[in-house]
Amino acid sequence: MDGDVGFTPKDGAAAKTGDQADREGREEAMADRPRLSQMFDEWLRQTAVRQSNGVSNLSLLTAYTDWAAHMAVSPARSAEIAAEAGRIGLGFWTRLMSGAALSARNDGGGAAARFAPLRAWRGAVDDYDALIDDLVDGAAGASKKSRELMRFAFRQQLEFYRPDNYPLTNEQALSRGFETRGASFVQGYTNWLRDAGQMALAQGEGPRAEPSLKVGVDLAATPGDVVYRNELIELIQYRPAADKVRSEPILITPAWIMKYYILDLSPKNSLVKYLTEEGFTVYTISWRNPGPDDADLSFDDYRLLGVEAALDAISDVSGASKIHAVGYCLGGTLLAIAAAALARRGDARLASLTLLAAQTDFRDPGELSVFIDEDQLQWLDAAMKSSGVLKGEQMGWAFQMLRSRDLVWRRMQRAYFLGERDAEFDLSVWNEDVTRMPFRMHSEYLRRLFLDNDFVQGRFIVDGAPVAVSDIRAPIFALGTEKDHVAPWRSVFKIHLFADVDVTFALTTGGHNAGVVSEPGRPRRSHRILSKADQDHYVSPDDWLEHAERIEGSWWPTWAAWLDAKSSGDLVAPPAARAAKAQGNLIGADERCDEAPGVYVFG
Repeated sequence: MDGDVGFTPKDGAAAKTGDQADREGREEAMADRPRLSQMFDEWLRQTAVRQSNGVSNLSLLTAYTDWAAHMAVSPARSAEIAAEAGRIGLGFWTRLMSGAALSARNDGGGAAARFAPLRAWRGAVDDYDALIDDLVDGAAGASKKSRELMRFAFRQQLEFYRPDNYPLTNEQALSRGFETRGASFVQGYTNWLRDAGQMALAQGEGPRAEPSLKVGVDLAATPGDVVYRNELIELIQYRPAADKVRSEPILITPAWIMKYYILDLSPKNSLVKYLTEEGFTVYTISWRNPGPDDADLSFDDYRLLGVEAALDAISDVSGASKIHAVGYCLGGTLLAIAAAALARRGDARLASLTLLAAQTDFRDPGELSVFIDEDQLQWLDAAMKSSGVLKGEQMGWAFQMLRSRDLVWRRMQRAYFLGERDAEFDLSVWNEDVTRMPFRMHSEYLRRLFLDNDFVQGRFIVDGAPVAVSDIRAPIFALGTEKDHVAPWRSVFKIHLFADVDVTFALTTGGHNAGVVSEPGRPRRSHRILSKADQDHYVSPDDWLEHAERIEGSWWPTWAAWLDAKSSGDLVAPPAARAAKAQGNLIGADERCDEAPGVYVFG
C-alpha cells in the first residue's frame, strides 16, 4: 500500500498547489481592478461635475494654458495691454477721489454728487470690459476655441466686480430705498425667499409655482385633436378655419429641448392659428418629456418615432400624397436629416422643406460653442449618467450664462434690489417650461453634429449608410434672424453651400425666438428675401444682403405665399380628425381623440 493518503483529483486533473491558488486569486483580483478603477473615476467625475454646475474646469484650464503661453511670447503686445489696464486703474482712482471729495462737500442734494464714487467704479468696469477683446485677441496663435472660452471666462469674472450687482452699491436700488423708506428692500427680500423656496422644490423635482398663463387656455390654445400617440410623441391635428383647404398639409417639427407650443403661443401671435386661417391643414409634434427610464433613447429614435411616424400618421389621416415639412431650431436639423434619409430611399412625400433658425452646418454654431468640446462632453455625460437625463435647468443655466448680464444680474437687481417683478408674458412662461433630454440622444447629437459636424461632412449614418444635405430633393425655405446667438444667421445661410435644390432664404429682424414668432402687425418688423435656383452660382452672405429684397412687416405672409406656390393649387375638404391607423399608435381605433394640447405637454 502506498504511503500517500492525500486527495487524488478525478479525471486526471492536477491538484492545485497553494502557490497556484494564490496566483489565480491575484489574477482574478487584477481582472476586477480595471472595472473598479473605472467606477471610481466615474464617481470622481460625477462629484466634480456636481460641484461645477456641469462645466469642465479642465476645458477652462486647457484654454487658459493655451492663451497664457501665446501671450508670453508676445511681450510687446502684453506690455501694451498692461499699460492700458494701468491707465484705466489710474483713471478710476482719480475719478473716485474727486467723486468722494464732491460727495463730502455736497449738502445732500444732487444724485451726481452722492453717487459719484459709484459712477466712477461702474465706468472703470465698463472700460475693463472693453479691454477684454484686446486682451484675448492679443494672444496671436492661440486657438479660436481657447480665445472664445477665455473671453467668456473673463467677462463672467468681471461681472462680479460691477457695483450694480450688489444692493449697497447699486445706485438705483439705493435711490429707490430712500424713496420708499426701505419698503423696496423688504419686498426684494420677500421675492428672494420665494425664489429660494422654488429653487429648493425644483432641485427635488417638487411642484412649481403656477404661472398666471395656463397651457391649453392662454397658451397652446388653438383648437385641435391628438390623432396619433406613441411612446415619444403626440401628433396634434388643428381644426380648420376654412371650408376648403390646400391638399398638402403642414407638419411642424419643434425642437425637443423645449415644449412644442413656441409656434402656438397666444392667439395673437400663434403661427399655427395663422396657417389654419390661411387655408392650410396643420399638424405639429408634441414631444414627451423623457425621464430616467428613457436614458437609452437615441437620436435615431427621435427621427423614427418622431418625424417619420408623424409623416405616416398624416398620410393615413389626411390621405395626402404630399406634405410640407417645417422644422424649428434643432427640430429643423432633425427634419433635414430625416428628409435626406427619406429621399435616399425614394420616399417623395415632402412637397417642401422649411427650416426656421435651424443649422445644418455646425462649424460656427453660435455662442453655445463655448460649452462644447470633447472634455466638456465627457463632463456632460457624467452629469447625465447617474440620472439618465439632462435636466432642463442645466441647459437653461448655459443659456443664462451666455447672457448673464441681462438674464441673471439684471433680473436679480429688479427682483431683489428694487422689489419689482418682470410681468409674465407668453414667451417668458414658455421659456420657463423646461424639458429634460435623454442621456444617449443628447450625447449623440452634441458629438455628431456640434462637435464632429457629421451631417455636412457626409459621415452621418442612417440605416447603415451616410446621408448628406445634398440628398434632399424638396425645395427649401430657410429663415435666419438678425440677432440670433443660438443659430447665427450666417451659419443658417450655409444651407446654400450643400443643398442641390432651389433654396429661398429669408432674414428677419429679431432674435432666435422673437424673430420667428413675429406676427403680422407687430411694429418695427421687416425681412429680406432672395431665392437661388439649384443651378445658380453661390453668393456670399454679404452679397446676398446687397441684393435681397427688403419687405416691411412680418415674414409670415411671404412664407405663406411661398408655400402656396409650392402646393398643387387643389382645394379639398378638411380631413376629419380621427385616430391614425399608423403603426405604433397608442390611441385605440375605438377611442376618442384627446383635445389639443394633449397630455405630453404637461409632463
